[in-house]
Amino acid sequence: MAGKDYYAILGVKRDASEADIKKAYRKLARQHHPDVNPGDKSAEARFKEINEAYEVLSDKDKRQKYDQFGDQWQYADQFAQSGGQGTRFWDFRQAGDTQGFRFEEGDLDGLFGDLFQGFRSATGQRRTRPRRGRDLEHPVEVTLEEAYHGTSRLLNLAVEEPCSVCQGTGRIQNALCGTCRGSGMETRSKRLEVKIPAGVDNGSRVRVAGKGEPSYSGGKSGDLYLKISLKQHRELERNGDDLYVEVPVPLTVAILGGNVQAPTPKGKVELKIPEGTQNGRTFRLTGQGMPHLGSSACGDLLAKVKVVLPGNLSDEEKKLFQQLSKLRPDS
Repeated sequence: MAGKDYYAILGVKRDASEADIKKAYRKLARQHHPDVNPGDKSAEARFKEINEAYEVLSDKDKRQKYDQFGDQWQYADQFAQSGGQGTRFWDFRQAGDTQGFRFEEGDLDGLFGDLFQGFRSATGQRRTRPRRGRDLEHPVEVTLEEAYHGTSRLLNLAVEEPCSVCQGTGRIQNALCGTCRGSGMETRSKRLEVKIPAGVDNGSRVRVAGKGEPSYSGGKSGDLYLKISLKQHRELERNGDDLYVEVPVPLTVAILGGNVQAPTPKGKVELKIPEGTQNGRTFRLTGQGMPHLGSSACGDLLAKVKVVLPGNLSDEEKKLFQQLSKLRPDS
């Protein structure tokens, strides 16, 4: 049983861009909308088929699964978990019979799917499940300190919603709606405050449930995904949950020992320098790194010593170093 070709349904090539897919969908949805073709059952069926194709091809994740598994894309995760085993088969025959019916798993799904989709309600109308709204993605840049503590952002989102003038039909009294130009959808600006949890890193995707585009058919709204990018810090460098920093240490402290201050996202911490510390030595401060996303655990801070030589020596300081050079000719 052949599967549906969503690209053919929308009339686009398999390498079509998101913009081309959306353009094709709007044109076909406007042409086959039930309100534009009252009483035309074929147009109604075509409209549902168009929406089904657009729901899959407009979603990056669903489209990738569809390109790999065809109309069985919903079971992509199960296929992956089974180690990519091939199609399962089902035999229907009586005990001892050598003949019977054999179906592929996809065929059974299509067979019974078509069967149950054919049931109608008592009013004679075909029952369809409301389709979920499209997911949205929005870039957000945060500082290292914001990533450490967690923060919030007030976003201005451009969201497509059913046209408020024609109520999503695309027409007003048999004429194209001037607001949405017959597409049935209009773009609106929506202000939304979102929370960004502690521990996010470059490439993190934060899900804000139900804040994507609304459903055109009364279903649940899609989700909003925040794509995080981390602003470069002037002192600290991040690698996973660990932080790296160079700490300037005066020559006298490196020789005699003492304490210096090391920066962290939450402020300065004290670093004890043993006497005779060599330039380039690295100290690990446990638990002073970044929090792990979704956990109370933290990484470490690795502080590398950078010995700072004194400059503009006075005559007395020069004499002291000359005395030292005589006592330590190898230094």
